[in-house]
Amino acid sequence: MKKTTLAMTLASVLLIPALAQAETAPEGYQLQQVLLMSRHNLRAPLANNGSVLEQSTAQKWPQWDVPGGQLTTKGGVLEVYMGHYFREWFAQQGLVTSGECPANNRVYAYANSLQRTVATAQFFITGAFPGCDIPVHHQEKMGTMDPTFNPVITNTSPEFQQAALKAMETQRGEYQLDESYKLLEEVTGYDDSPSCKQKQVCDLTAAKDTFSAKPTEEPGVSGPLKVGNSLVDAFTLQYYEGFPMEDVAWGQIKTDKQWSVLSKLKNGYQDTLFTSPDVARNVAAPLVKYIQKALVTEKQGPAVTVLVGHDSNIASLLTALDFKPYQLAHQYERTPIGGKIMFQRWHDSKTNRDLMKVEYVYQSSEQLRDATPLNLESPPQRVALQLTGCPTDSDGFCPWDKFTAVLDSAVK
Repeated sequence: MKKTTLAMTLASVLLIPALAQAETAPEGYQLQQVLLMSRHNLRAPLANNGSVLEQSTAQKWPQWDVPGGQLTTKGGVLEVYMGHYFREWFAQQGLVTSGECPANNRVYAYANSLQRTVATAQFFITGAFPGCDIPVHHQEKMGTMDPTFNPVITNTSPEFQQAALKAMETQRGEYQLDESYKLLEEVTGYDDSPSCKQKQVCDLTAAKDTFSAKPTEEPGVSGPLKVGNSLVDAFTLQYYEGFPMEDVAWGQIKTDKQWSVLSKLKNGYQDTLFTSPDVARNVAAPLVKYIQKALVTEKQGPAVTVLVGHDSNIASLLTALDFKPYQLAHQYERTPIGGKIMFQRWHDSKTNRDLMKVEYVYQSSEQLRDATPLNLESPPQRVALQLTGCPTDSDGFCPWDKFTAVLDSAVK
């Protein structure tokens, strides 16, 4: 396992006043441990020039200053802001001491071995613990998927493959996407695209999706759902990066309603591939086992564990653990760029028992576009999540033994 530290201070980014009043937990509650499962922050589109993007429109795509899939400079700044907020909140809860570097092994950072995930972890650590020598752990060979974060199918039986394909087709049927495809065709001028003129694929609502569920590969799809996801992903990233609005989707997306309609394609793609229960439990199994080890098996381990992976990791994890449906305010993405699932182990001294609380902490669409500095006074968005197998009280806490039972069930 390789360790990498970030040799930069970003001093101007970090000098943000912390003036807010402390958030309160119930009397007698003390935060003991936190595990963050994070999606990487802002990257350039994965579908680069010459790919599905250029096949889907005759219009010219704006240029990015980093290669496709890599974390952008702004993505680094946004993650520093997120780290700064967490530093203040951790200190407020007594998990770390403000202005001091954590003791050895008190904080552990572990990222998938791609540039955007390792860099995200580095920037988070810089924001959360500036000047501290906290390494980011990852596989030695960059550009390869770490098994913990690699959402590939491991069940080799033909029966599972057929069940997975059926599940994905059923999940796709839950989404009514004709309106989204029609709007996408208007935005891109699809009638004039190479796909239409050269391949005679001119109507996304008429084309068919073909799913795949092969062992050692990620669940996949070819067809209009993949095209729609790639295009809407590119538009969303342009918006977050701060491109002038006339350059975001060539100025064709003007209303919240349009964003909402188009985002159904991206969310539908992710849900179809990664949130049918059997598929999710299979592809998320290595990550669930790691989380179980960090929070249960090694209960006296690091006070803060930071894991950085991908939207597919979060989507499959939430389904594998059977979280109830959730809504994220001020966001169109179900698993936003830079968003974090925060598992929190608390101790109630009055009853001498441990409790679990899970929240989604993320930046709103506007906070991402505007690069809003974050602190206790200007926080990111926080949404309490609920596990079906671990009912919560009015404050969002569920019994620790119920939570550990959920993990046990998920890894069987």
